[in-house]
Amino acid sequence: MKKTPRIPAADNAESTLFANIRTLIESARNTVARGVDLVQVHTNFEIGRHIVEFEQQGESRAEYGTQMLKNLAERLTAEFGSGFSVTNLKLMRQFYALHAQRMGQTASGLFETRTQQPIGQTLSDLLATTKNRPFSLSWSHYVFLLGIKKSEERSFYEIESTHQNWTLRELRRQFQSGLYERLALSRDQDGIRQLARQGQLVSNASDLLKEPLVLEFLGLSEQARFSESDLEAAIINQIEHFLLELGKGFLFEARQKRFTFDDDHFFVDLVFYNRLLRCYVLIDLKIGKLTHQDLGQMQMYVNYFDRHVKTDAEAATVGIVLCKKKHEALVEITLPKDANIHAREYQLYLPSKEELQQKLAEWSEIEREIDR
Repeated sequence: MKKTPRIPAADNAESTLFANIRTLIESARNTVARGVDLVQVHTNFEIGRHIVEFEQQGESRAEYGTQMLKNLAERLTAEFGSGFSVTNLKLMRQFYALHAQRMGQTASGLFETRTQQPIGQTLSDLLATTKNRPFSLSWSHYVFLLGIKKSEERSFYEIESTHQNWTLRELRRQFQSGLYERLALSRDQDGIRQLARQGQLVSNASDLLKEPLVLEFLGLSEQARFSESDLEAAIINQIEHFLLELGKGFLFEARQKRFTFDDDHFFVDLVFYNRLLRCYVLIDLKIGKLTHQDLGQMQMYVNYFDRHVKTDAEAATVGIVLCKKKHEALVEITLPKDANIHAREYQLYLPSKEELQQKLAEWSEIEREIDR
């Protein structure tokens, strides 16, 4: 015979808290709509609000807050099943605490408004037209974001996940690869603040650049010997991952793109088109040390595309020499300041976020000293 789970004793205040949350969950579960994930996020936000407001109503409640959460978790689990453990309730409380100022309308308010909408209008339609709708990712996304301590970095990843429709797996990979730090290192202080407020905006060629490019998904070992052709073939086999790593707006056009000049044939390793900048982006792969000949060759490729391939309506071609190790002084002395050619390093393993954060901190300190 199946035993009925024991419900712990609770005072009247806890019973009221349970009743309020119980009504909220029932309203959410009874709502038939396509925006299930969004309903869950708003519901969990409201659960967090109820818990925080309950705890703020006197020191005595704060003192036995842990026991209250345990009691609440047992009662909710007994009625609604999994998903309401003490750990999850703490996450909901933390979620509300972080985002309390963003919410223009409570989830319960949305559910109440739902009954006043014309027949046939789904909750997802309502959410799409609600002003100040702050949440657009799944609860799993937000749980991951809660683990990011820096508010600026957390804001950046939330914006980018929304704009680029990242799956949770893609979000984790971008965070683990230090995307925020790699983009920030190529920007000034205003650019870093813009990353936190607006995400990665692409308005010129430099906005596309990050360093290093992380190609751990290729499965190539740092110790293994491979040729530039091997590197190119690995990229083509993982082209979707490579496009994600390149960033926003990239479309793949060709590999080993041939053009002929004075009866000589030349081949560009990889040709992309960026629909945001409306320009061609050429990539030449180098596994050895960067040389001035590599930069000169890319300058020739870019000149050819600018003069014979791109249309007048398109922006200037961008050239990127992707190398294992670049020489900054060599790049500066070889290329004119206004050159649309860039040397960028790649690595075949995920970088240490700690090292990237340290570099960013050192760079920021240098920038502040210059501004003084």
